[in-house]
Amino acid sequence: MLDALRFEWTRLRTLRSTYWMVCSGLVASAVIPLVLGLGASDEPLHADAVNLSVNGGASFVIPFLAVFMAVVGIFATGHEYRHGTIQPTLTALPQRSRLLLAKILTVTALTAVATLVSIAINATLVLVFWGEVPGLFDDPVRSALLGYLAYNLVYALTGLGLGLLFRGVPSALVVIFLMPLIIETLIVGLTMVPALQWLAPAVKFLPFTAGEELMLTSPANFGPAAPDIDFFDRWASGGVFAAFAALIIGAAWIQFKKRDA
Repeated sequence: MLDALRFEWTRLRTLRSTYWMVCSGLVASAVIPLVLGLGASDEPLHADAVNLSVNGGASFVIPFLAVFMAVVGIFATGHEYRHGTIQPTLTALPQRSRLLLAKILTVTALTAVATLVSIAINATLVLVFWGEVPGLFDDPVRSALLGYLAYNLVYALTGLGLGLLFRGVPSALVVIFLMPLIIETLIVGLTMVPALQWLAPAVKFLPFTAGEELMLTSPANFGPAAPDIDFFDRWASGGVFAAFAALIIGAAWIQFKKRDA
């Protein structure tokens, strides 16, 4: 197991794509508190604004850091097949479960560190512009930021599972962007049509939409035209997202064990 962990850590830290993805995620996330600070530093901060600033807009628009870390997860498995390195890898490390577990652990660790660094950078920017970060260590902001960490971890592992399931990068990238940005957004939008409001109860089971509840200081509100959606609580909604990731990784793991490299 230690050999597999050393191999994966060496792979991660020697790939330029790892640095590009992590740095791009940190910069994209930091743009949110920077823009808010430049435009609204004379206004008082409330819980939603603090959360939005410190998580880099993840609870409001696109979870920038989560997306970049999901790409790192996709590369962790997809690159092996794309560049034909999976065969020498399995020759050196034939225990497939240990290899996959090592990939999961290293991607999880990197994502956790990147998320905590991002939170620290964004909180520092808020401190610079406002002179304080009110409620950072109190609920609901504290719980929302813990949820943000959990969301990024699950998102990254979903990417890892998709890369292994599709044995490549392009298909996994399509799914990781298509599902949350188009398919789930479309389903939520259809619930605003009176004749299709029967779809509303299904929204809380959409994995990426449910996962967003982890990062919010209050339940999601899709606007006056949207029906009331009775989401699960923060951690149960996160469980829906985690269950989806577990299904992807489980299916990929089984196929990885059974099929040829």
